[in-house]
Amino acid sequence: MGIYKNIEDIEKIKKACRVSKTILKKIGDSIKEGMTTKALEIVAQNLMKEYNVHSAFKGYRGYPGLICVSVNEEVVHGIPSEKKNIKSGDIVSIDVGFRYEGFCGDCAATFPVGEISEEKKRLLAITQKSLLAGISAAAPGKRTGDVGSAIQSVVESGGFSVVQEFGGHGLGRTLHEDPGIPNFGNHGTGEFIKENMILAIEPMVNMGESKIKILEDGWTVVTCDGLPSAHFEEDILITENGNEVLTVYDG
Repeated sequence: MGIYKNIEDIEKIKKACRVSKTILKKIGDSIKEGMTTKALEIVAQNLMKEYNVHSAFKGYRGYPGLICVSVNEEVVHGIPSEKKNIKSGDIVSIDVGFRYEGFCGDCAATFPVGEISEEKKRLLAITQKSLLAGISAAAPGKRTGDVGSAIQSVVESGGFSVVQEFGGHGLGRTLHEDPGIPNFGNHGTGEFIKENMILAIEPMVNMGESKIKILEDGWTVVTCDGLPSAHFEEDILITENGNEVLTVYDG
């Protein structure tokens, strides 16, 4: 069952979401060829101090990093490393979650580094389009399957595939709350979406097949065929007539 928020909770979550999106954008702006993924975590660490927030990822189910940095075929949950260098032509997914005044914000984006291939550009565009479709489908009286179906339709019509093992979720005092929001499914199925739910919508889209695997570090998810993957995530508040995107840049 979804967890509904009162007005006071919603205002605090809005702040957490704005800060999270602002830090995400600033991390993205800092990405340069030759950096390590660990260097991006250090950028995040400095921004966390500036905005007085704490990582909601560090220690979550044992995760060792402050943020997730996933490059090319890495789908999600890439652990920042001094051994992984970012190259021109890469796509870099940054996923952040921060705790602010007792509530969490959680968002992600995939950034191009230098000049990327046309197919990578199309992958990013389709993933963003599917995110917008999922957000548009989230409204009172709709169901979680409506959101998943909208995402899947955009992705597959673009010739790509949806990762089915991971998806969106509720958000609040904890990073992951009910309901789960799949990135695939059928209209009219799943849990009903109701006013004052806070949802994180986050399609993960593979250029090739949908099959994934987890590396020996126990966290990093990669595509089985080695082709690139993209990930975008926004947090929304379900309102009386639709929804409001909460992860907005507050620069």
